[in-house]
Amino acid sequence: MELRQLRYFVRIVETGSMGSAALDLDIGVSALSQQMTRLENELAIRLLQRTSRGVTPTNAGLAFYSQAQLALRHADDAILAARDARLSGHVSVGMAPSTASVLGMPFIHAMREHYADVRLHVVESLSGNLERMINTRQIDLAVVFQKEKILRWSARPVLEERLFLIGTHELLADIQDDIITPAQLANIPLIMPSLGHGLRGRLEAICQEHGLKVDIATEIDGLTLLMHAVRSGLGATLQPGAAISHLERDALRVIGVHNPVLSRPNFLVSLSDDELTPAGLAARVMLTKVMRELVETGCWPGATLYAH
Repeated sequence: MELRQLRYFVRIVETGSMGSAALDLDIGVSALSQQMTRLENELAIRLLQRTSRGVTPTNAGLAFYSQAQLALRHADDAILAARDARLSGHVSVGMAPSTASVLGMPFIHAMREHYADVRLHVVESLSGNLERMINTRQIDLAVVFQKEKILRWSARPVLEERLFLIGTHELLADIQDDIITPAQLANIPLIMPSLGHGLRGRLEAICQEHGLKVDIATEIDGLTLLMHAVRSGLGATLQPGAAISHLERDALRVIGVHNPVLSRPNFLVSLSDDELTPAGLAARVMLTKVMRELVETGCWPGATLYAH
């Protein structure tokens, strides 16, 4: 038995006409009649009598009508209760500056659209700081790049980001192609975050794994200042696709790095399910959804989703 069948039946009894009820319900007379036949067959009871003057309920139909009205009122009350009990609370989410540049606003808009009563706190900080903050329960969720440093908590790989070489046209004038190999980085002065930062740690790991050498000329722990230094020509940098999503391509040159491809994984980490509030659980689902949508729609350059 379906709730809509109860609504159909009640309307037929109230109008006394299959045609009038069908018009009110915006459904065909034939389809409405079929639904009533199915309802009667399921109950094995005749509920309606069809006469030349319309449709009237049988004795069983009158009894059923009274209870159907009550059931519909309870259903409507349940819907109102669910709408009134909208999710509320507080959740804090951490993102690295490069991640926030592509993910931050879409996530905020999605949370406001779906969970308007949840108070959202977004923390933009270096990946290493976010790792410490979630380990000390200062934030509920974070997107980080080194799962090994997250103690006890849930860590789910969501996507992998390619790293791109970014620099002025003058600094990179000797590079003819739009794709280079990691070995060609040895003669390019790089501006990178300091050791302990997620991106720098990933670069060091790749260099050690493949026997590569790079020249770290300057260390800057801050994406805004780092990119200012790159624009001034002090050096180039290696950054993920998220960081190039808002670049002025005419001012800076972006070159892919291949064989091996330099990349970093993005892990969505959170407190355990037992510790996360309903608002935190909802934010985790929404964060995953927005990240996947940004990749699938091509709004996250150089990113590919992990298969789950």
